Amino acid sequence: MATTEGLVPITRTYLARYYDNYPLPPLPDATTDLAARLRALSADLAAVAPITPDEELLEQEAAGIPAHKIDENLWKNREQMEEILFLINTSRRPVALQQKSTPEDAQIVCTLDDIEAKLKDMLKKLEQFQLENADSVFNTVMTYMPQDFRGTLIRQQRERSERNKQAEVDALVSAGGSIHDRYALLWKQQMERRVQLAQLGSATGVYKTLVRYLVGVPQVLLDFIRQINDDNGEVFVNAPFFISAEDAGAMDASTKSDEYKEIIIPAGKTHEVILSVEAVNSYIAWDFSLQQGALNMVLDIGFHVEHISPSGEKTLILPHRRYEADQGNFCTVSSGSYKLVWDNSYSSFFKKILRYKVDAVPPVVEPALPAIVL
Repeated sequence: MATTEGLVPITRTYLARYYDNYPLPPLPDATTDLAARLRALSADLAAVAPITPDEELLEQEAAGIPAHKIDENLWKNREQMEEILFLINTSRRPVALQQKSTPEDAQIVCTLDDIEAKLKDMLKKLEQFQLENADSVFNTVMTYMPQDFRGTLIRQQRERSERNKQAEVDALVSAGGSIHDRYALLWKQQMERRVQLAQLGSATGVYKTLVRYLVGVPQVLLDFIRQINDDNGEVFVNAPFFISAEDAGAMDASTKSDEYKEIIIPAGKTHEVILSVEAVNSYIAWDFSLQQGALNMVLDIGFHVEHISPSGEKTLILPHRRYEADQGNFCTVSSGSYKLVWDNSYSSFFKKILRYKVDAVPPVVEPALPAIVL
């Protein structure tokens, strides 16, 4: 796990100074004239060919005030490009254009084909940019998360959440949803991700329980994602996620501890941990390793997990195996009492120095830890 000691989340003031070193090139002088010309051409076209109901939404979007958030602008750009591609598709063109009845028609078709090709290329690049940016942000955040079973849980929940979201989009398309309907759903899903991240940062609702069990999540990360929906904050390409307290003008920064327990298991003995699980589909998770000691020459140990019924009957959940180390394992269980056993009874001489951590993680309402897409 990357260290966050002495770090605080990025701030708007710091980013303003940071991006002074990365000035954007000014827009060409002809941009304003070109925009005015396009509006005039659009008005002339609308005068001779009134806008159809299919085109009204696109006109309203183009004439509206640009979205405030950068990621919302990206989704709007994708939606408008898809709407344009739909409108200029060959199957929707007038018969005369499809047949290229005149040289002028052939020239128009050539122009439309060129526009279509460029739009498809831009749309593909924009989609790829969003995907790569989402992965980059997620992987960066994950470097500040504990690198054990909790990281595995987070990745699995993210993958499951994204599959569910994609299935929701596919169902909408299959039911005849429009391009606008699809992008309205995509933006709703995007905002759900951001709200859920903010909940995690604030430790409210189900996340209060989750954060309680996911000990070791650095406070600086929670502070960062808590502010994910701030209208005055955005994450940019190349931007630092965390900065020193001195750079941000802060006085201090706090982190949470991530404690392991250590115990000596004598030869012929076992070490047991009892966990109480309250809800179905909870997780029992464990992470352990063996430390080299003066008399600890055989670095392996038996390990298994048992369920203990109210009557005291034991049922083997995880079969007995011998391990040198077991990083990031977990199993799904029902409510009840469980016993984790480290078994050194096969050894007649060597003690084992065990370093371990055990958690009972409650079930989380889907999507548990959502993908970070900015």
